Amino acid sequence: MLRVAVVGSGPSGCYTAQSLVQREPEAYVDVLDRLPCPYGLVRYGVAPDHEKIKSLQDSLRAVLEHERVRFLGGVPIGSRGVPPARLRELYHAVVYCVGAATDRHLGIPGEDLPGSWSATEFVSWYSAHPDAADDGFVRDARQAVVVGVGNVAVDVTRMLARGPAELSRTDIPQAALTALAASRVADIHMVGRRGPSQARFTTKELRELGTLPDTDVVVDPAELALDPDCADPAALPGTQRRNVEVLRGWAGAPASGAARRIRLRFFLRPVELLADGGRVGAVRFERTAPDGRGGVTGTGRYEEIEAQLVLRSVGYRGVPLEGLPFDADRGTVPHLAGRVLRAGVVAPGEYVAGWIKRGPTGVIGTNRPCAKETVLSLLEDAPVLVRGDVPGDPLAALRAEGIEPVEWAGWRAIERAEAELGASLGRGVVKLPDWDSLLAAARAAAP
Repeated sequence: MLRVAVVGSGPSGCYTAQSLVQREPEAYVDVLDRLPCPYGLVRYGVAPDHEKIKSLQDSLRAVLEHERVRFLGGVPIGSRGVPPARLRELYHAVVYCVGAATDRHLGIPGEDLPGSWSATEFVSWYSAHPDAADDGFVRDARQAVVVGVGNVAVDVTRMLARGPAELSRTDIPQAALTALAASRVADIHMVGRRGPSQARFTTKELRELGTLPDTDVVVDPAELALDPDCADPAALPGTQRRNVEVLRGWAGAPASGAARRIRLRFFLRPVELLADGGRVGAVRFERTAPDGRGGVTGTGRYEEIEAQLVLRSVGYRGVPLEGLPFDADRGTVPHLAGRVLRAGVVAPGEYVAGWIKRGPTGVIGTNRPCAKETVLSLLEDAPVLVRGDVPGDPLAALRAEGIEPVEWAGWRAIERAEAELGASLGRGVVKLPDWDSLLAAARAAAP
């Protein structure tokens, strides 16, 4: 018997568990998560109006309901929970699939002004993450600036423009729905420092902006013209070519007088957030120009865009987990084909998969081959690992140390409580937004 702990229940953790039990009939896997709810960014990162992507939870559920896989939620790992060294005593092997939990910073003056947030914080709020701040994101805001032109930037832009009629059909928490329904944000600027042909959003996400009710999408033809690849996009990769075609279709289109406007801006680099009354009031940008080598250079010309809300969407970043080595430059754990390296030497029985292994790149499906590589390394090492002396059932040892995990029955109780909450509000499923309500619901399943 091979006992493995997988730390993290998002796609990379579930795909790791799935590959293990498929490839090794004697493998038993405990999937540990700090949160009482599984699925990681599929639950807490995918926008509530993207129900098709959220349905991936069904396939992840099948993994966690496998007879040799056990979900143990509410188990923190590290300084405030179970140390990695203790996990190695309880399991033959440990695979860390802890993702990239924080955001990158702009590194400009005024970035910490009230009203300036990372897109990660905004996403956590409307996704009902129990650690999320509820600090009036849209209160008193009329104009918003989203810095970044990737899919997360498109998500938060779309959520700012969504009306309550569409959002009430999703699982968005009631407090966020109420706040967004009362929002007076009418102008949303999504801004990239490079050109349209280099934007990182996918065409499907981009096109969605043009389907929002009572919302105009505005693109400046002059900014498209600055990008030499926009003149003849035929040589661009497929996604970039289609993006340019969509943007050209919107460029110069007459305004319809809609209640909201999404303005897609390019070749503007943020240099400072300007204060107004002690909080953010505008963003100062420098106009950039292509440098001929795939990057941009500053032109010394500046522009200010008024905004009472700024959302920074310039990428995720891994954070150190106490007890594990960490490459601060890359934001990842050093590894060799998934095997954790300590001072350049393979650490027996310790592995990584997902973003903490490769950085925040790729789509959800990218985690499958990433997990497979790690699992193949682990199973190659398994004949030596199984010689280790581990307790018969790690769960009993964890409980003896005062840890009471939320097991699968507890998670199902949370699901029932969310369905009941939605019914009481005249909606479908509505997420429980805080630790107390989640844990109270999970305890209802206790024998």
